[in-house]
Amino acid sequence: MIHASIVTIGDEILIGQVLDTNSQQLARALEETGVHVVRMVSIGDDGEEIAQTLLQELQRSQLVFCTGGLGPTKDDITKAVLARISGSKGYKKHEGQMEKVIEILHGRGLDVLPCNENQAMVPEKADVIVNQLGTAPIMVFRNMPGTLYSLPGVPHEAVGAIPAILDDVKAHQPLSQILHRNIMVYGLAESALSEKLAPWEDHLPADMHLAYLPNPLTGIRLRLSCYGTASGDEVQRMEAELSRLKALLGPLMYADEDSDLETALGRIARENGLTLSCAESCTGGMIAHMITSVPGSSGYFLGSVTSYAIAVKEKVLGVPGEVIEKNGVVSSEVAAAMAEGVRRLTGSDYAVSTTGLAGPSGDEFNPVGTVWIGVAGPRGSKTVKYVYKNDRKRNIERFAASALNFLRLFILEDLNR
Repeated sequence: MIHASIVTIGDEILIGQVLDTNSQQLARALEETGVHVVRMVSIGDDGEEIAQTLLQELQRSQLVFCTGGLGPTKDDITKAVLARISGSKGYKKHEGQMEKVIEILHGRGLDVLPCNENQAMVPEKADVIVNQLGTAPIMVFRNMPGTLYSLPGVPHEAVGAIPAILDDVKAHQPLSQILHRNIMVYGLAESALSEKLAPWEDHLPADMHLAYLPNPLTGIRLRLSCYGTASGDEVQRMEAELSRLKALLGPLMYADEDSDLETALGRIARENGLTLSCAESCTGGMIAHMITSVPGSSGYFLGSVTSYAIAVKEKVLGVPGEVIEKNGVVSSEVAAAMAEGVRRLTGSDYAVSTTGLAGPSGDEFNPVGTVWIGVAGPRGSKTVKYVYKNDRKRNIERFAASALNFLRLFILEDLNR
């Protein structure tokens, strides 16, 4: 198994001014190729720290990828450090990158300055992969304890260079296979899910590993990984384990790929010729936004009502005033009436509703984070209550995701009757 380290260079990363998306994209691509990323490190624009960190990582990993510090300004010092630690005695001009520098700058109506020309100068011991999207070349140093790849820090340039870098890696490294399969789960906390799956997980083959990746909007992504062995039967063995896992999860599983609840719900609606609608209070339109973010949702989503005010609940959705007065606006009865009202209003087959308190405060009957979710369909309505102890933004996300999942389960129950 080939191991890799990723080193991100730049003060802007450390002070939080720029988000490090390069490492995420690069790591994902490397794993899919058969390179196992074991470390990620972020450091500032300090020459000695850059040198020490890169040399340390080259002792730990066969491949090291660094991004940043290759621009034309004085604070871009990575290339000089790379020349020093690679033992290069001088620099050479790379004609291919020089042509790209001229093409890019002239295309923008700019003159080619000496500092731009310097970007095509690389340490003598560097191989070059021409950067097709920018002026700084991708440099490869193969004379180190491992192999070092230096990428520009500009995200679209770094990500754009990944295919060429992977081709180079494949040409020079004996790669083993890494298989990943994803299962999407909603409805159990991570700890409860782990306990449920413990007997199955304890009997996984030694070369397989299960990772739990939680997200408030999508639930938990279970990633089953299998690292290449000499047997060559990884796919069949992984499929067998996945079958056992799916049987354990039942309806908790909503997709057997990296997906989301709105896509899973849309697939159910589309495959069964069903239409949907929603009535939202505390989620403020987020459920409708999630549903309509799926391409083709116009084929099954009829519309929504954001009934934030009590008057809208009564006048538009037809929630009886006495129901609100007797039970309170955050209640099972109101949630059911909202779902029934929007289903009646739009003529949809199924509807979902939310009424709750996202925060920052609750009321005398309900703590902050309380939500009642209602669903309605041909066989009537149903409600459920959740209490999430998060901030306002996170509560709204949890409310919306839980509403989509509750509607999904409600429809599946009907379809399986």
